[in-house]
Amino acid sequence: MRTQPHLLPVKSSGTSRELISLHYGNASSGKKVYIQSSLHADEIPGMLVMQYLRKQLEQLEADGEIVGEIVLVPIANPIGLDQEIHGAAFGRFDLSTGINFNRGYLHLSSQLISALGDQLGADSKENVRLIRQQAMRILQQWQAVSETEYLKKTLQTLAVDADIVLDLHCDNQAVMHLYTGTPLLAATQPLAAYLGAQALLTSVLSGDDPFDETCSRHWWELAQHFGEGIPIPSACLAVTVELRGETEVCHELARSDAAAIIAFLQHAGHIGGEVPIMPQALCKATPLEGVEPIVAAHAGILVFTKAVGEWVAAGESIGDLVDPLSGEQTPLLATVSGILFARVARRYAQGGMRVAKIAGEQAFRTGNLLSL
Repeated sequence: MRTQPHLLPVKSSGTSRELISLHYGNASSGKKVYIQSSLHADEIPGMLVMQYLRKQLEQLEADGEIVGEIVLVPIANPIGLDQEIHGAAFGRFDLSTGINFNRGYLHLSSQLISALGDQLGADSKENVRLIRQQAMRILQQWQAVSETEYLKKTLQTLAVDADIVLDLHCDNQAVMHLYTGTPLLAATQPLAAYLGAQALLTSVLSGDDPFDETCSRHWWELAQHFGEGIPIPSACLAVTVELRGETEVCHELARSDAAAIIAFLQHAGHIGGEVPIMPQALCKATPLEGVEPIVAAHAGILVFTKAVGEWVAAGESIGDLVDPLSGEQTPLLATVSGILFARVARRYAQGGMRVAKIAGEQAFRTGNLLSL
C-alpha cells in the first residue's frame, strides 16, 4: 500500500491541510477503482467502512489478488471535518461560500468535445484511453483558486480515470440506497444486491454537478454526441452509496458493508478469488424524477408514523405535523406510492421544510433533483 498526501492551498496564515489517498495494487495495469467517504464530512458511517476495507485490501494485496489499482480516500473532506458551530458538526456546506461540498464539480463534456475533435475512431478501447487522457488534461488546467475548489479538483482528478467510483455517504435516517446514472443501471444492480439496497435511484441529469455524476456523465454525453460510428462505452461506473442513517455507525454494519463492496469488486473483476453468491435484490430501480419530497405545510412537531423502509401507498400518511400552540394536527400525505427511504432526524419542522423522501415508480419531477 502506498500513501499519497495532497497538500491543499493555505487558507489562513499558520494553517495547512492535506488530503490523503491510499493506493493498493498495480497502478500501471490500466484497471482502477476509486472509493471515497465522508465528502459531506459530518456523514461518518463511510469512514468506518473504510477501516474494514483497508484491512481487507491489505491482505488481498499481500495475496496478489488485486487486479489493477484500488484507491481509497477515507477522509474526502478535511475542510468540512474541521467545521463546527457551537459544538455541532457542519460538514455539508462550505462555511466560506455556503456551497454544498458535493456540488459544483467540473462538467467535462463540452471541453472534451472541443479537445477531442476528430481523434476518436472505431477502436473503443483507444477511444477510452484518449478521453481519459484529455479529461486529465482538462482537470490539470482547472484554475482552482480557493481551498475548497482545489479539494474538488484533487478528488475529481483522482477519480476521473477510474473504471468504478464509489462515493460513500449517508442520510439523516434512511435505509441503504444508491444513486447512479440511468445508463449505468445494469452495472449497478449487482452492487445494490450485495449491499442490500432498498432503493436504487437513477437519472441522466440530477443537477448541480455532484461528484459521482461528473465522473460518469461525460461518457454517455460523448457517445450521444459522436454517434454510433464512434464507439464510446460508459467507461466509468460511478455510484453514490447512502449507508443508511447518520447515527448507524457500528462495527457490525461497517464490516458487512465492506464485505459487500469487496464482493462486488470481485464480481466486477477487480479482485481475484471466488466470487460470493449474489443475494437476491431487495428493490427494483426507480427514477430520481419519481422521488417525492414530503414537505411540511407549516411549522410544528414531527411525529412519524411510518418507519424508513416501509411501503407507502398514494394518499397514505407517513406522520403528523403538530402545531405546538394550537394543537392542530396536519397529516403528512404521500401523493405517490413507493418506499419511504429517508426522513429527517429533527423532530421540529419549519414551514416548507423537506422532511421525508419516497421512491415512486413514475417520473414527475424536473430541474434540480437532489436536496440542497
